[in-house]
Amino acid sequence: MARAPLLQLTDISLTFGGNPVFDGLSLTIQPGDRVALVGRNGSGKSTLMKVMAGLVEPDRGAVVTPSGISVGYMEQDPDLSSFATLGDFARAGLDEGQGYRVEMAAEGLKFDPDRPVATASGGERRRAALARLLAEAPDLMLLDEPTNHLDIQAIGWLEEQLSSIRSAFVLISHDRAFLRALTRATLWIDRGEVRRQEKGFEAFEDWRETTWAAEDEARHKLDRKIKAEARWAVEGISARRKRNQGRVRALAELRAERASQIRRQGTAAMAMDAGQQSGKRVIEAKGISKAFGDRVILKPFDLRVLRGDRVAFVGPNGVGKTTLIKMLTGEVAPDQGVVTHGTNLDIAVFDQTRSALNPDQSLWDALTGDPDMRVSGQSDQVMVRGAPRHVVGYLKDFLFDEGQARAPIRSLSGGEKARLLLARIMARPSNLLVLDEPTNDLDVETLDLLQDILGDYDGTVLLVSHDRDFIDRVADTTVAMEGDGRAVIYPGGWSDYRAQRPDDAPELTAAPVAEPERAKPMDKPKPAREGLSFTEKHRLEALPGIIERLEAEIAKLSEFLADPQLFSTAPAKFQKASEGLAERQGKLAEAEEEWLMLEEKAAG
Repeated sequence: MARAPLLQLTDISLTFGGNPVFDGLSLTIQPGDRVALVGRNGSGKSTLMKVMAGLVEPDRGAVVTPSGISVGYMEQDPDLSSFATLGDFARAGLDEGQGYRVEMAAEGLKFDPDRPVATASGGERRRAALARLLAEAPDLMLLDEPTNHLDIQAIGWLEEQLSSIRSAFVLISHDRAFLRALTRATLWIDRGEVRRQEKGFEAFEDWRETTWAAEDEARHKLDRKIKAEARWAVEGISARRKRNQGRVRALAELRAERASQIRRQGTAAMAMDAGQQSGKRVIEAKGISKAFGDRVILKPFDLRVLRGDRVAFVGPNGVGKTTLIKMLTGEVAPDQGVVTHGTNLDIAVFDQTRSALNPDQSLWDALTGDPDMRVSGQSDQVMVRGAPRHVVGYLKDFLFDEGQARAPIRSLSGGEKARLLLARIMARPSNLLVLDEPTNDLDVETLDLLQDILGDYDGTVLLVSHDRDFIDRVADTTVAMEGDGRAVIYPGGWSDYRAQRPDDAPELTAAPVAEPERAKPMDKPKPAREGLSFTEKHRLEALPGIIERLEAEIAKLSEFLADPQLFSTAPAKFQKASEGLAERQGKLAEAEEEWLMLEEKAAG
């Protein structure tokens, strides 16, 4: 017997001034659904979620929630003005005796329930709103970017909670690993149309490419038909004018159909120029340390960064990742030790706080002003890697339209601010790129492009991120900051770090959660595999992802090396790619052998 839906949208239409955001949209959310809601920045994901939550009234159509079904929405900017503390807000509406749920969530999400609302940051307020939703455990959860303002440790905790709850949920996130781990269906918003596939985010990109290929083929056939009919109209209509007016009208309808089709938004035309080559040694840190009062940020630490390295820094919020990077780049002096820079360094910084952007400036002024971008520019040109470009044309490369050029930066969304900051960074050559949380607010397509750009970038990259998938795709070295001033260097990305970390190293992916005396419905431990130690079990779970990543890298390098002109035109790149291919092939063989051994051990 079919179960009643938790939420049903029927023939929804919604317009904000211009083109409709949605027109004739119908969809259903069923009990047990775990749905990824995906789409380009600005496609209407958050708007659709607010329609589901009843916070935005559609122009037409019905939003139906059956009697007795509860729907919870995680607010992006919750109103806590009537509450004294974050805990008071998070516990509001709970039955007596259920406050332990908030305490557990607060520990996992890392905020203090006793923090006064007046002194809480925006990130702490969002975490309190997420804790409130988890504690309420409604039948349907609507989660809009829940991992923003969470570190890797808290993201891992949240992933565990959502994997074990009974509630259905719809999830918007830029974190691929988070989406892959949790979703079993996908809603895709594309040019006002919402498609659904009964597969999780893991299958999304193949689905998208197949859909777009079919769309391109249909458009090509329509273009050919219009061309043929137009030729007939010119050559044959005069002899059969009266008998063929229907065919003329059909041609007009074909042209109207073609004109009404909404073109896909392209990807941002981002590119980077490494400029002059730095010395082989970019940064060398010897015995550097840092403390603020009694709090030790970094114990004596050594690191050598060579030209072309991609170094990721991971660890909980507040552990000192940004401080370490600022010491390495010379912005902050270490208490002890020495940092030496190589020759010809030209540093570009992507700041997670977007502090380099003046919210009162227009986009135009931000690109054409003085080097510090704090005063208005007088030109309509922006120098892009040594060549002049009209500012509007350059903004269009980053998916801004002409009407936004004179708008204030404060009017931009988070994703748009990130793209504007990338536009500024990429306008000038650099050979050391510092990326502090670059993935926040960027859609999947822009993240893909940024990853490809970094792959082709001849300079050096220092990266701070909580996005495990992005670290795996970009980094060749990971520095894990594990608290108490401890920083440890591991070769490879996030998955490689997870595989190599010793048993006694502090855990970065799951915060310790105190076990209350009563049952904990949101925290069900997973049974261990028979015959395997705790470390071996985690290694076996990680190996398929490592093998998949190595296979993808091998395929990409093989395709790159297939260019017959590569050796003669770029011998250094050919040599580096050849060495990388051999290294990854060796790692793949080792990973496959280890997986087979652990599977056999698990099977007894």
